[in-house]
Amino acid sequence: MWLMYLKVFLVGGFICMLGQILLIKTNITSSRILVLFVVIGAIMEAFGLYEPIVNFAGAGATVPITGFGRSLAKGVIDAIKSQGFLGVFTGGLTATAGGIAAAVLFAYIFALIFNSKTKKY
Repeated sequence: MWLMYLKVFLVGGFICMLGQILLIKTNITSSRILVLFVVIGAIMEAFGLYEPIVNFAGAGATVPITGFGRSLAKGVIDAIKSQGFLGVFTGGLTATAGGIAAAVLFAYIFALIFNSKTKKY
């Protein structure tokens, strides 16, 4: 059990560390890094490279934003197999609908509870 926790921590931490290094060492904005990680996750899933990482690290690979890209790609791939070309348009949203709905719901709840403040530069 502890070995699995270690794997999750190391892989998830490595993905987060890569994002932090990109933030510190480059002029890439955080939103572009997020998009980059989603695309990397989708590309790795398309080539079958992400599944072994998920099998090794579980939530350490599926929880970071690269896991969202993987879910999008996996949903599209599965939908194309079952629905044909229409799956290109519906598969990604179908596979990630629960996560998207949860993000919107919790964002709404926290917007009601807390007051946002504009950063002063």
